[in-house]
Amino acid sequence: MRNPYDVLGVPKGASEADIKKAYRRLAKTYHPDRNKDDVKAKDRFAEANSAYEILGDAEKRGQFDRGEIDGDGKPRAPNFEGFSGFGGRSNAFDFENMAGGRGPRPAGGGGIGDDIFSTLFGEAFRAAGAGGPGAGPGGFQQRGPARGEDIAAELSVTLEQVAGEEKLRLGLPGGRDVDVVIPRGVVDGQTIRLRGLGHPGAGPRAEPGDAMLTIRILPHPRFTIEGADLRTHVDLPLADAVLGGPLRVPTLTGTVEMKVPAMTSSGRTFRLRGKGLPRKDGTSGDLLATTAIVLPADDAALTAYAQASRAAQGE
Repeated sequence: MRNPYDVLGVPKGASEADIKKAYRRLAKTYHPDRNKDDVKAKDRFAEANSAYEILGDAEKRGQFDRGEIDGDGKPRAPNFEGFSGFGGRSNAFDFENMAGGRGPRPAGGGGIGDDIFSTLFGEAFRAAGAGGPGAGPGGFQQRGPARGEDIAAELSVTLEQVAGEEKLRLGLPGGRDVDVVIPRGVVDGQTIRLRGLGHPGAGPRAEPGDAMLTIRILPHPRFTIEGADLRTHVDLPLADAVLGGPLRVPTLTGTVEMKVPAMTSSGRTFRLRGKGLPRKDGTSGDLLATTAIVLPADDAALTAYAQASRAAQGE
């Protein structure tokens, strides 16, 4: 995969907000729902999601910047400068013995070099050295088994489930059920890669594809989303607006009480810190509660006051 900074079109020092903004722009442009017949758009969409999985996560971003993982989020292989420096000259590898030229070979036919190279480079080297199917000159494997295809899935969640970081049961295409924990900082339309949950690969050692899970946050009857903040309107009785007093405000995790000062007008907004949506960094957004004064249905004293006030103004 390309450098994730290049994929999202942001500099290496970009802020978290700039990275999220760039990702959402690309996801909206290349989403499969808007480009059903465009294969290139599908690839760009998957590439943008993969890049955001790394740059949108502070820990993974740091690992990538330090060169610990590659653009696919996989650990980078150690950089072997040579084989003679492992503990001094006395420990230099004898390639002729490892290939079975002069050294002893254990029972079963496997040379000592097979075990060393398997440790360093994995089972792929052992298969290549054996001259298996697809082996190239010198016995090296030129191409591995074909990786399985990715699958697309959607998960609709409520704001309460996002706030609670709940674990949900998801049915994937093909009948497989998996448990999915809603990640912190998820946004509507974000696609999450579930590695290894796609179609199986062609062959016993082929890697399966991934499941590309798009999160859909359902509309809420009371709250609207503004980044990690939430906004709501709360009814304020006239007496409390004039005299001040406690006001109960609903949140995603229950009702809280806040103090309203005297002579509070309609449209005044109060900020309840930490009552919004969870962020990736472990903090939470705020709840912005805007007051709406509610007049009593029938109040003779209030009516008399309004009439006297109007008369005093000469109207």
